[in-house]
Amino acid sequence: MEVILREDVANLGHRGEVVRVADGYGRNFLLPRKLAMQATEANKAVIEQMKAAAARRSATEKAQAQELVAKLEPIVVSFTRKSGESGHLFGSVTAADIAAGLAGQGFEVDRRKIQLSEPLKSVGDYHVAIRLHRDVTAHVTVKVQAEAQEATAGEPAAEAVAE
Repeated sequence: MEVILREDVANLGHRGEVVRVADGYGRNFLLPRKLAMQATEANKAVIEQMKAAAARRSATEKAQAQELVAKLEPIVVSFTRKSGESGHLFGSVTAADIAAGLAGQGFEVDRRKIQLSEPLKSVGDYHVAIRLHRDVTAHVTVKVQAEAQEATAGEPAAEAVAE
């Protein structure tokens, strides 16, 4: 099946390209999600107009992304989590957490654009890539700190059961 991509699809192609895909992939994934349309003769005629519009849109999106990179580069997002003695977290810091942290600082970034291969599971400083545009990537510093222990030696532990 030949389809015309309406959006960039990872490992397949970019907006406006005509690509050949398996029938089931096109019918069950690309078409219902409006990521592509069937490559009929009428649609192929419309594709030229779409390519021109996409080029203009891509140029403005790239310019906006480059402005956002300049604002995001100095940002440090800090998280405080409970951790064990070796610095391993009880839980993790995910892309959604980082997106929420950036939103708290006034930057709306979709969590799917944050490039984490796996959630952060230990204390430390990390440099996380955010893909704002196909050609533009920002890097943000994420600082994961251990939560301070509040119990002192003279006080009973919170887990102790009073009888």
